[in-house]
Amino acid sequence: MPRRATKRGDERTPLDRDCDVLICGASFAGLAIARELASAGADVLIVDRYEIGERQTSACGIPTGWLTALGLQEASRQTFGELVLHTPSTTVRYDLPWTFSTFDYRTLCGLLAEMGDFSFETAKVERRLDEGVLTDRGEIRAPLIVDALGWRRVLGTGSNVQPPDALLSRGLEVHPPGAGSDLEIWIDRGYVPAGYGWRFPAGDELRIGVGSFEPRFHVREPTERLAQDLRADSVRYQGNWIPHALRPATEGGVFFVGDSAGHCLPLTAEGIRTALYFGLACGRELRRVLEGEQTRAQAMVRYHQFSAAHAAAFTWMLRVQRLVPRIAPALLAPALRGMGAKRFVDWSFGHYLNIAHPRFALDGESPGRPARHAAPAAA
Repeated sequence: MPRRATKRGDERTPLDRDCDVLICGASFAGLAIARELASAGADVLIVDRYEIGERQTSACGIPTGWLTALGLQEASRQTFGELVLHTPSTTVRYDLPWTFSTFDYRTLCGLLAEMGDFSFETAKVERRLDEGVLTDRGEIRAPLIVDALGWRRVLGTGSNVQPPDALLSRGLEVHPPGAGSDLEIWIDRGYVPAGYGWRFPAGDELRIGVGSFEPRFHVREPTERLAQDLRADSVRYQGNWIPHALRPATEGGVFFVGDSAGHCLPLTAEGIRTALYFGLACGRELRRVLEGEQTRAQAMVRYHQFSAAHAAAFTWMLRVQRLVPRIAPALLAPALRGMGAKRFVDWSFGHYLNIAHPRFALDGESPGRPARHAAPAAA
């Protein structure tokens, strides 16, 4: 796997080069794109401010089917067949129609990188240039450029709206040592007025955190309080802004994937499988360009349309995200119990998985529209 420790000081040498495909960002989306370009015979360069697998920014959980479809099972830390929801007045268990797994971030990134064929450089991407990008080490030129750098949308045109005014949620978690058997969510306004808390066991550690749909609400104190209530230490902090609205997937000659395109599901803030899903889709379009089957302009149109075709699902989930905090606490518990019926759980979670189904990783087809899958079997 191409891996280079982050360079600092005198080791940060000038960088000035050309390549066929420049992928800015070396996490889930960027590595998924590189996977799809393997054996294309192209000079693919990935640049990131950090080493591959160096900087985890999420609870690292995903439907198990995605690990299986991409051959990433080695990264799995723990698998769950139930989701446990807590409110101040009740606890309900949902028997899921598919399993969910926590995984090790560095291991998964390493496995995914090994599937690609690319060179890697540590550099901070600063802005778009006419024929490439400017980094803190110099200029890189490429006809095909991808922004997979995250919610800041570094290579976008015009000025970016920054938090707390941007359409972002905020999350923070701690990683104390410990063990557990349940995948747990807290919907409790005592912790966060609009949002939820979580505890995701991952082998020998717990991932405990709080996410707020309202970016102006600070989550450090409630995260520490939830950890204290669960008799866990507040150690090894990590946090991030989480987009909860789709943005244009192409702009100014650049392909945007993952958080830079808003490819993070509202309500659940699940962004890993969508980063992989849209990364695969973008990679397949880029490969067709490299193989002479379409132009860059055609690829941009097709990829933009593919991403935009998911707007209905994202919009519906954003509406639910905004609705949940308005539900009277007295009604929340019976509503969650009512939705725990097996038939409803299978139906709702089946549709939820279909937004970015793991079968997409297996079909290998260049996407013209979102996949329409039958209700999934248990993964």
